[in-house]
Amino acid sequence: MSKKVLVLSGSPRRGGNSDLLCDQFMIGAKEAGHQAEKIFLRDKKINYCVGCYACKGRGNCAQQDDMAEVLEKMIAVDSIVMATPVYFYTMDAQMKTLIDRTVSRYTEIRNKEMYFIVSAADTRKQAMERTIEGFRGFTSCLSEAKEKGIIYGTGAWDVGDVKGQPAMKQAYEMGKNV
Repeated sequence: MSKKVLVLSGSPRRGGNSDLLCDQFMIGAKEAGHQAEKIFLRDKKINYCVGCYACKGRGNCAQQDDMAEVLEKMIAVDSIVMATPVYFYTMDAQMKTLIDRTVSRYTEIRNKEMYFIVSAADTRKQAMERTIEGFRGFTSCLSEAKEKGIIYGTGAWDVGDVKGQPAMKQAYEMGKNV
């Protein structure tokens, strides 16, 4: 059965290490017959949540930016891949801003398979656990979200450092097995 996969790339660098892992995941997913789309968050205008809670009464956010489009896609797919470089042992601002802005409709993001991709200069997976826990904190608020896999792109500081690393093959295989 073909699935719809949405890859959310939080990398501020096109072709950065976490973004390269996203591409590998997508190649695997498409080869397996799934529909896959990547949203490069840097290219979207997504404002910070201002905590006005206008969404509480309206059902949608009062801000007029690209988040409404991204949120529609998150609601419509079967699987969501959330990818971020690890900065100071946590996710980057682009990904955190996206997560915060789901507040207006997060209860509609139901029954999703969730995949996490992280990349960092550090070579220890445990150095990335705060980032994974941040993702898990978000997904614990979603109804029936199922964590399906994590890709750790370790030892990746400069653009392209992840190439040739086991994480590239792991991302491809995980995409194939969505």
